[in-house]
Amino acid sequence: MPPEYGDVQVRAGAETDLTALTDLYNHYIRETAITFDTAPFSPAQRRPWLLSHPKDGPYRLLVAQGGDGGLLGYATSSAFRPKGAYATSVETTVYCAPDAAGRGVGTLLYTALFAALADEDVHRAYAGITQPNEASGRLHARFGFRPIGTFTEVGRKFGRYWDVAWYQKDLR
Repeated sequence: MPPEYGDVQVRAGAETDLTALTDLYNHYIRETAITFDTAPFSPAQRRPWLLSHPKDGPYRLLVAQGGDGGLLGYATSSAFRPKGAYATSVETTVYCAPDAAGRGVGTLLYTALFAALADEDVHRAYAGITQPNEASGRLHARFGFRPIGTFTEVGRKFGRYWDVAWYQKDLR
């Protein structure tokens, strides 16, 4: 059972979360360079993404829900690359609601995510962090990620180029 901390519950994401998940992600599309998606999604467009994260296995979607039922954030582990030899590698990410940033929600989500992955056949986790993003770098370092390289000017959004620093975490 997912852990509960105070008025925040971390649990597997469900179809009933789709609109709130889409709204949260669309905030980051419109307002930040954290994601390189440039056009907001409708819930229907985002549904295949949700369905690609079942309740078990290496590809997970966990949500943090406040005591009022509101979505405070989510974390995922997803396929790192589509080729078969990459099957034991995952890419992880965390998105927190703007009003939940700095409240430990990302830490709760990653704690639950890595606990869920502990019994899976996953060897490495990777995270790409658009630069600058000191808070995300600190979060990933707290969970044992280490920097392994930077793709310079790899994405263009809001009329400028952005670097992405890549981090790796050993899971076995």
